[in-house]
Amino acid sequence: MKCLFCKNEGTRVIDKRESTDNSFRRRRECKKCKKRFTTYERPEIGITVVKKDGTRENYDREKLKKGVMKSCEKRDVPVEKIEEIISKIEEKLREKGPEVKTSKIGREVMKKLKRVDKIAYIRFASVYREFKDIEDFETELKKFN
Repeated sequence: MKCLFCKNEGTRVIDKRESTDNSFRRRRECKKCKKRFTTYERPEIGITVVKKDGTRENYDREKLKKGVMKSCEKRDVPVEKIEEIISKIEEKLREKGPEVKTSKIGREVMKKLKRVDKIAYIRFASVYREFKDIEDFETELKKFN
């Protein structure tokens, strides 16, 4: 691991903790400049995502996080809650096997967002379900009554 400050190759781990989201937090110290920094390591889940058009790509946590974050923009949803949502979705994806359709991922996100923030849910649904007009929004909103 390179030092973030001086780019030296020699660092040592001075503290390691397991996180609740299946990641590892490591506190490191550079052997040269003695500065400290934190890294997070997350195991690769090794899932292939099957898109609507049939193409396949490797699962990308950051891509999912970006979509959920966009839905929660300017809402009172803490980043920690978003991380928790994504971690729970990843757990379900691991159970499903080596290939998962984007529709399954989208449904899981919507299920989680509906419990956390209804506006974020509607925002995500509008993109996921490709709303064309106001009637699509109204139909989705009626599900809350």
